[in-house]
Amino acid sequence: METTGPRYARFAPTATFPAAAFFCTPSPVASQDLCVGYGPQTPRDISSPAGANTRLFTFAPAASRMNLCNLHTHTNAEHKGPGFAISAGSGKYGGWKCNETGDLTEAELAVPDGDAAYEGVKPGDTIEVHWVYSSCDVTPGKGLGSCLSDACANPQLRVEAQVFLVVNDPNALDFGDFAYAGNVVGGLHQAKSLPTGAGDPVTFLGSTTGPSFTQSKCSPLQVTWSVRPACAKLDINSLHRWAANGNVFEEEHSHGVRQLVTAPELLAPMN
Repeated sequence: METTGPRYARFAPTATFPAAAFFCTPSPVASQDLCVGYGPQTPRDISSPAGANTRLFTFAPAASRMNLCNLHTHTNAEHKGPGFAISAGSGKYGGWKCNETGDLTEAELAVPDGDAAYEGVKPGDTIEVHWVYSSCDVTPGKGLGSCLSDACANPQLRVEAQVFLVVNDPNALDFGDFAYAGNVVGGLHQAKSLPTGAGDPVTFLGSTTGPSFTQSKCSPLQVTWSVRPACAKLDINSLHRWAANGNVFEEEHSHGVRQLVTAPELLAPMN
């Protein structure tokens, strides 16, 4: 869940939401260099429940009781989990790959014909998709600025996350099934659906993500996370269609990652 850069131009720093930026390398950080006074950070290894950050906040309501405000992707998974445990290295496009990456067929890895409307992703890549929900009365749009308003500057935030292995296969999942497309249910903006079949989501307290925050430069925002533990295959052609047809999020490329947060002092304990 990235919160800096041009796509977040509407997010003006305030006393409630000070300017902040995201995390880079998984290497150990000396305790004296860690962020002080911040709440739990994200991403994390969802297989490990350990954490020593005691700054707790209330878990956000279920996504169905909140407004979808943003939807975007990161190239390679930001989280590490049972189904995405292959290291993609450090740096902006490091992170984690789906375990089945090396088992794809030539057909699944074939580059589609035509223009690539959604940039930064090719067959064989892993992406982590974030559906961002807000407790504010807002409409979906570009960046985190769409998740708050002048009347609601301190919302509860929830991110539903799914890691996908991108393939060239029309029989794989269609991203359009998980898009927004103006879907309103009970007066709330909702994704058409959220992925199922990838295991029970792991839920925990954390922060926003993206390639600018580090263990020394933390995110101040409080986010409830729900991360599915297994990968699912996604047809790359459906991503290109989503971008080519236009979307209210103005998303046309995949974003970089925040490297794994490993310091116990920056992680919430998971039950």
